[in-house]
Amino acid sequence: DRRQRQMCIRDRSTTVQFAEMEHNFGDIEQNTTNPKTFTFTNTGSEPLIISDAKGSCGCTVPEYPKQPIQPGESGEIKVVYSPGTQVNAQTKTVTITANTEPSTTVLRITANVAPGAGGDEAPQIQVGQ
Repeated sequence: DRRQRQMCIRDRSTTVQFAEMEHNFGDIEQNTTNPKTFTFTNTGSEPLIISDAKGSCGCTVPEYPKQPIQPGESGEIKVVYSPGTQVNAQTKTVTITANTEPSTTVLRITANVAPGAGGDEAPQIQVGQ
């Protein structure tokens, strides 16, 4: 039943257009929280169903709409980049999976993280980097 539903979703693909595919935060400090909202529009003729959005590491956390985005309507992918103790030039990605062709869209964020800076926040421990 689930496989049949997935095939049905695949057969009803649509297209999506992002206002921008990449964002450069520029110079930021360690242990900061850096939000970015990527906006998109469903440019196809079927409802856009985003099934997943994953950051390339635990420091990049995306939020995405769980409800279908109707044709012609817009939505947002909110990404928060928290570099913790990372330093220097950083590039992270967010992979969006949806009923589009191809099924994945990759958004990219970049930053230059200044070493030894940042507020009084405790450093985050990043696992799996």
